[in-house]
Amino acid sequence: MTKIDSLRRFFLPCLHPSSHSSAANNPVPIIRLSTSLRDDLPDPVIRHQLNNQNQDSHSVFSESSSFAPPRPSKTLVVGTIFGNRRGHVWFSIHNDRLSTKPLLLLELSLPTHQLLKEMRNGFVRLALECDRPEMKSCPLRSIPVWTLYCNGKRVGIASRRKASDENRLMFKTMQSMTVGAGVIPAGYGSIGNPEEIMYMRANFEHAVGSANTESFHLISPDECNGQELSVFLMRCGN
Repeated sequence: MTKIDSLRRFFLPCLHPSSHSSAANNPVPIIRLSTSLRDDLPDPVIRHQLNNQNQDSHSVFSESSSFAPPRPSKTLVVGTIFGNRRGHVWFSIHNDRLSTKPLLLLELSLPTHQLLKEMRNGFVRLALECDRPEMKSCPLRSIPVWTLYCNGKRVGIASRRKASDENRLMFKTMQSMTVGAGVIPAGYGSIGNPEEIMYMRANFEHAVGSANTESFHLISPDECNGQELSVFLMRCGN
């Protein structure tokens, strides 16, 4: 098995759309509700009573909706997981595929081969936790060091990094790709990487639960059943 075949085996199960058709074959009918009163009511008084009932019902729903809990804000971002085959994993978040300056760049102490092993099961949860009191007022994505868990097991730390010139050159080589996986050969171009770099790039849903919680969830094309991978940032114990 070639290296690229091995990469496709582990990285690409989520990147091929399912052969089963989805809601396109079963369109949901649009139901329109009329808000006008009937013209054949026997008495104007009845019309007045019905109108008052509708207004009272509307006010009840308006009042109850004001007590609804706030929903997490969600946006779409581009996430990249990369690393040397014999090295460790990096994770970056970008506004779009053309950006070479990541919104977030994390160096994980998780070895690349261990992540591939976890991905064989199709289920990966990376949890980054911080319980340091001095980080209570720090913006969540500015926390420099996290405790790292992979599928519930503590595997080391995650460190926030500033993108280097080599990182930006690497991201530039990926600008033509939004969803996919590949290998950058050793010594490619001006990157000067001593070893080949494996990478996977995909759309992620970014959810902000509060000032202390954020998460990134890999989105499979066409909602097909594939790799489930999420990254959580959590500040706790404050």
